[in-house]
Amino acid sequence: MNFSWCGVKVFITGINGFVGGNVARKLVELGADVYGLIRTNKFNSYLYYEKLDKKISLIDGEISDLNLLNQIISEEQINVIFHMAAQVEVGIGLKNPFLTFETNVRGTYTLLESARLYPDSLKAIVMASSDKSYGEYPRNDMPYKEDYPLLPKFPYDTSKACADMIAQSYTYGVRSLPIVVTRFSNIYGPGQLNFSALIPDCIRSALGYSKFIPRGDGSMMRDFLYIEDVVELYIRIAEFLANDKKTFSGQIFNAGSNSPKRVKEIIENIYTVIGEIDEYHNVLQKMKNKKTVGEIDCQFMDYEKVKDYFGWTPQHSFNDGLLKTIEWYKRYLKDR
Repeated sequence: MNFSWCGVKVFITGINGFVGGNVARKLVELGADVYGLIRTNKFNSYLYYEKLDKKISLIDGEISDLNLLNQIISEEQINVIFHMAAQVEVGIGLKNPFLTFETNVRGTYTLLESARLYPDSLKAIVMASSDKSYGEYPRNDMPYKEDYPLLPKFPYDTSKACADMIAQSYTYGVRSLPIVVTRFSNIYGPGQLNFSALIPDCIRSALGYSKFIPRGDGSMMRDFLYIEDVVELYIRIAEFLANDKKTFSGQIFNAGSNSPKRVKEIIENIYTVIGEIDEYHNVLQKMKNKKTVGEIDCQFMDYEKVKDYFGWTPQHSFNDGLLKTIEWYKRYLKDR
């Protein structure tokens, strides 16, 4: 497939987040003209740490500001949108469901309404959803497949499922916008500076910069994707969608490693690689009988569909990605 990103105008919401920043980096390398919506100048974000802010056009504003989005999409003649702005923390969803729905639901329909009003230059809209949209299924029904009914219970999970259905309505019921919804498993790697997430928190702790805060007894099953594999897939999906709207618009794609691990295995891996196995045993003691609230027991994804459509498979094993990630955090934490 022939597709050149040179001169393509790309708008990324949530660009100062972990995934948005990494996607922006790759698109800049490919020659795209990148525009990003930022809610606040988070100078501790990957975007600023890697000095990407000097290579892209940043716009301050809210994802729910329809007039601002209209101005960006129409005046800049945006070709591709990556919608990654979200309130992503399960815990915040429980404490502040209003904020979660305001950002994840209202933000989505506001963006898509703007795209509906100014569709002429648009070739592709790629929506970042979540494996949590599916809700909780018994372990013997896993992995999640794209045709599974959405059964969310908790606020964050429900907000992402709602956003998915809104995207479908703008694909089929309103104006036939070229939209793909992506549901990926947990993503890790360089640039993840939300230290409430398991892997960055654990690495920071094992390197001696903080104390690890257990969130449960470690029995939950999780699936992880390395950020470089995720970025490659996002780029590929956008290219295919831009070239063939008829085939790809309205599609939903899962991605994961299909290799779930217990949370305590992940923690053990990190402490072992860093050489702090004694500290791991201390953490394990603290995790005993620790209850987890608002979390799904088991999550991992079937990725046969993206393999069939795009020839994509994860290129990084968990351990390979972990080694690269730890090295990046060593540099980042030393520089702070």
